[in-house]
Amino acid sequence: MKDLDLSQRMVLSAFSGMVAASCCHPLDVLRVQLQIDTEGGQARKYKGMLDCARQLMKNKGIVNGLYPGIGAAYLRQWTYGSCRMGIYSYLFTTYQPKDLSQKLMFGMLSGGIGAVFGTPSELALVRMAADQRLSDSQRRNYSGIVDCISRIARDEGPQALWRGCFVTVQRAMVMGATQMGCASEAKQHLIASGYFKNENGIPIVFCSAFLASIVANSFTMPFDVVKSRLQNMPVAASGETPMYSGMLDCARKSVQAEGFFVLWKGYNPALVKLAPYMTISLCILNQVTSMVTGKSAI
Repeated sequence: MKDLDLSQRMVLSAFSGMVAASCCHPLDVLRVQLQIDTEGGQARKYKGMLDCARQLMKNKGIVNGLYPGIGAAYLRQWTYGSCRMGIYSYLFTTYQPKDLSQKLMFGMLSGGIGAVFGTPSELALVRMAADQRLSDSQRRNYSGIVDCISRIARDEGPQALWRGCFVTVQRAMVMGATQMGCASEAKQHLIASGYFKNENGIPIVFCSAFLASIVANSFTMPFDVVKSRLQNMPVAASGETPMYSGMLDCARKSVQAEGFFVLWKGYNPALVKLAPYMTISLCILNQVTSMVTGKSAI
């Protein structure tokens, strides 16, 4: 058995995330569709998650309706996901934090670093998932992840690839802290409870990840809604005022138009997507890491 260095942990994290993304991507598409489902402040093309899925499959089919932007989702795992889980796993096993505050700090750091590198893929994921929501005249019709990123850079400038980066980093820091830090803390308490015989087994990692996903989803939804709306807003024509001037303006206008709880719009599909994504990716990462090193990844 040998220990894993940072790059190896990041590669394992990326592959774990890709497996999870393959299973959970349709739920991410539904989340984005529901979060941007607004027309002049009056939302309402979809009645809910199931109605959204039904309409997408009816109009576009399963592949085009539920899997647009899957290439961006994979790229996101090699940028954001590899950093969020890989850096946290490295810090956790290297410094072995004893209290929750240290785990939260490691999670914030790994999430923030991942978000800086992952914002272009996150932007492409939102654009491609939301493209079918637009009218024929407004639809961008991206052919794939490379076409999406290259056209954004060409038509809107390279800096546009980091549109919403500030709120994305903030969300990722909160997500990393509550997701990874709380998963490690929950695992520690579950071990102490004595209900689990194998400290590195799938059942205890599954339960830890599931509990952490509820906490993470509750804290990050306002950031997620604002990020999706900022990244999907149309480019303002010359002389026109942009729909949103920034994160706070987007949040203010959204709340004024749709009420306070618009900041948690799409909560159910986000949780339904996050919980299995997190449990699948962490279970795979932890099992492979423990097989190679004999130690837990979280």
